[in-house]
Amino acid sequence: MSEHTYKFNVAMSCGGCSGAITRVLNKLDGVKSFDVSLDNQTAEVVTADDSLSYEKVLTTIKKTGKQVKTGEADGKEMPIELQE
Repeated sequence: MSEHTYKFNVAMSCGGCSGAITRVLNKLDGVKSFDVSLDNQTAEVVTADDSLSYEKVLTTIKKTGKQVKTGEADGKEMPIELQE
C-alpha cells in the first residue's frame, strides 16, 4: 500500500468553481489530502493508499462540470479522456 499524488490542471473562473471541486474531493474515500488552487488553476490530490485510482479522481472532478486540461499521476503525464 502506497500513497499517490495526482495533479490536474482545471479551468476554474471563480471561488464557486474551486469550491465545487473541494466539495467533491471532501466526499471521496481514500483521499489523504488535497489542495485546490484557483490562482494556479490546479487540483492536487494525495491518496491514502492504492484503492483510489487516477481515473476515479478524474471522473469525480469532471462531474463538477469543470474542464480538466491536463492530468498527471506521480509525476507522469496521464490521459484526461476516459475510456468508456
